[in-house]
Amino acid sequence: MALKATIYKAAVNVADLDRQQFLETSLTLARHPSETQERMMLRLLAWIIHADERLQFTRGLCADDEPEIWLRNDHMGIELWVELGLPDERKLRKAVNQSSEVVLFTYNDRAAQVWWQQNQDKLRQYKNLAIWYINDEQLAKVSKLADRTMSLQATLQEGIIWLSDEHHNLELQLTPWQQAS
Repeated sequence: MALKATIYKAAVNVADLDRQQFLETSLTLARHPSETQERMMLRLLAWIIHADERLQFTRGLCADDEPEIWLRNDHMGIELWVELGLPDERKLRKAVNQSSEVVLFTYNDRAAQVWWQQNQDKLRQYKNLAIWYINDEQLAKVSKLADRTMSLQATLQEGIIWLSDEHHNLELQLTPWQQAS
């Protein structure tokens, strides 16, 4: 018998002062049986960083041809493609050719550093690709916010993310490994 996804509900209030984007919404996240809580919370954090009414979670781990999150335009073109982890360069090449903007969130201290050393020269050629790194300590703090029913407030300003629930207040700053031009 196959294991089913665990459903999480998140009421999210985002104040992105840099983009002048203010949004209050309810999100549903399906945590795949093979997905860690840290990875699921990084998906949620990535959504918060790019908050938009049209931003959608995709089938993620269940679909090799889709990102984790995307923003599609009215003509079904992909404006924003968001990936997580340490993908193969071929998958990122496909993403940069299909989307106006691609953002990759990397994590896992040791593996991410090795992956970056091996791939940075190839990836620098992709001008619409941004790569962000979150260290294990910060990701563990974000993971502590995970609950089947969450209520989160996020404020983003000048590269700093303040994320809180009724019990925790976090200040996060991701490391930019590559900026899109």
